[in-house]
Amino acid sequence: MPAERAPTGLGRRRQRLTDQETERRMLDTAIGMVNRTGLTVSLEHISLEEVIRDAGVARSAVYRRWPYKDLFFSDLLRELARAAAPASVGGRATTDTLLAGIAAERLEALGTPEGRRTLLLELFRREQDFEIVHRSTEWRTYLALHATFLGLPDGALQDEVRSALTESERGFTTRIAAAWQEWSELFGYRLRPALGTRFTVLAGLVSAHFRGMLLMSPTSPDIASADLDADPFGTGETARWPVRAVALAGIALTFLEPDPAVVWDEARLAAVRTQLTSFLSG
Repeated sequence: MPAERAPTGLGRRRQRLTDQETERRMLDTAIGMVNRTGLTVSLEHISLEEVIRDAGVARSAVYRRWPYKDLFFSDLLRELARAAAPASVGGRATTDTLLAGIAAERLEALGTPEGRRTLLLELFRREQDFEIVHRSTEWRTYLALHATFLGLPDGALQDEVRSALTESERGFTTRIAAAWQEWSELFGYRLRPALGTRFTVLAGLVSAHFRGMLLMSPTSPDIASADLDADPFGTGETARWPVRAVALAGIALTFLEPDPAVVWDEARLAAVRTQLTSFLSG
């Protein structure tokens, strides 16, 4: 029986995709390109021809779906806004591990109000989120989406992008607020009742602080890298403080105070120590 020959001619042509499959491949491929390089304030760095090539779709099908390049970029902008999910400042895994390491060095500090305050401040001093976020193309894209949105003309596209970014921002702030509330309560802190506010407000200010630093750092790198040898919060310990961490701690201490309802007996101390050490193994 003769061996089967590889298909030739029409048999070699790739299977024709539906218009919906073409659309999905094009948008997914373009999003992948943006995620690799980060979005600029425009989409001019994205070549439609490169997207067509990498998506492996027919050029004629693309131009049937999007007769003009701007129409494709409008759909891409909508898609990016819907998928926007910035890297979490106050990321749980990173900060839980950091917190456990700090506590392991000085678990005995949990026994006094001054010690607990020092532990909380040490968490702010050693924060790692800025450097993680600073290297993140995901965050560059997210910030650029906000800047791009501001330049959109009034209309349906602007409304859709605003709605998607608002929803993303709400979820992001909620995650930060939940983490800050858990860490605060762990050390026996609460929001100052006189402020009449919520952890979501604190989370929004923490997020704004990081974004401001990120936006300024390319042209004013000293503001992100500057540090000082000091005891800015009167703990009795002089240490190397990044200036950005001083600002972060200042925001936190404006909102937080020790909770007088928390009783630091042996049972609570043991429970907190157990939770802190569990972060190292978790």
